[in-house]
Amino acid sequence: MSTTDDEGRIHIEDDDARGAHTTGYMRYVLGFGLLLAVVAMSMIWIIPALYG
Repeated sequence: MSTTDDEGRIHIEDDDARGAHTTGYMRYVLGFGLLLAVVAMSMIWIIPALYG
């Protein structure tokens, strides 16, 4: 719900402005993706270094 203050500024609640609720699961998805990218890039670098 939005409210208007004395100076005419409109204040909107976070969930209303986003159009969704904040659950926090996205931080786990981003962390897992980062870990997967680091492991993949490490393997791309390590495997040719061992056998090349």
